[in-house]
Amino acid sequence: MAAFKVAAIQMRSGTDPERNVADMERMVREAAGQGARYIQTPEMTGAMVRDAEARKAAFTTQDKDGVAAVAGRLAAELGVFLHVGSTAIRRADGKLANRALLYAPDGSLRASYDKIHMFDVDLDKGESWRESSAYEPGTEAVVTDIGEARLGFAICYDLRFPQLFRTEALAGADLLSVPAAFTRQTGEAHWHVLLRARAIENGAFVVAAAQGGVHEDGRETYGHSLIVDPWGRVLAEADHADPGVVVAEIDAAQSAAARAKIPNLKNAREFTLETVTGPAPALRGAAS
Repeated sequence: MAAFKVAAIQMRSGTDPERNVADMERMVREAAGQGARYIQTPEMTGAMVRDAEARKAAFTTQDKDGVAAVAGRLAAELGVFLHVGSTAIRRADGKLANRALLYAPDGSLRASYDKIHMFDVDLDKGESWRESSAYEPGTEAVVTDIGEARLGFAICYDLRFPQLFRTEALAGADLLSVPAAFTRQTGEAHWHVLLRARAIENGAFVVAAAQGGVHEDGRETYGHSLIVDPWGRVLAEADHADPGVVVAEIDAAQSAAARAKIPNLKNAREFTLETVTGPAPALRGAAS
């Protein structure tokens, strides 16, 4: 195994896919210029569109999608693995998928992944999201080789479901991906700790390219793209919400070393659950 550089691209995608693609291309070239051989963009690279009707007009099938076309061309030209963290793709049944696309250094599509867990939540201050009303959830985890590492896929809200990452780690993934568009509210509370936890509990590197700032459709995302090592240490961070590129060197051998020191993947055991019911015990010192 050999060390190589990875990059996380932080964007502030708007409602115009062509402008977003141009921003993506500029920053991918910047990352490749810094020596990155695996480059990840954030969730919803193609466009951030909250209005349902505008969303229908903005997105198309994968064979006609501008993000996909440019990403494949860039991967071949630059000789890199280019991971479009996600973009909205119209499926054959007419429904939209929140889909990640990984292009190999020859420009071919190596793998794709449809986001499994939908962000259906009600936050404080009236902030509410129903991703399932716009996108059809995926049903399959995906792991693939990218040269010196094996990559496991996830997107944003998937981060809160550790069983997905554990499944991928058990399949040999030593590099886990979490491209995201975390809200500012949830990002401030949980972004760093969850990403570091996924790295630690799986003995894997984590690359998480994020959206950041106030977008044209009104939402605000947290930014703070991160690259984390298998011991939970932050190797690189965009410590802000502005567009930019962060790069770090990783070595899959460090994942193997972390798993050897703390072999929790090997030590996991099957177990059953017993639920015990009965009256609650009286509190000590309670008045009679």
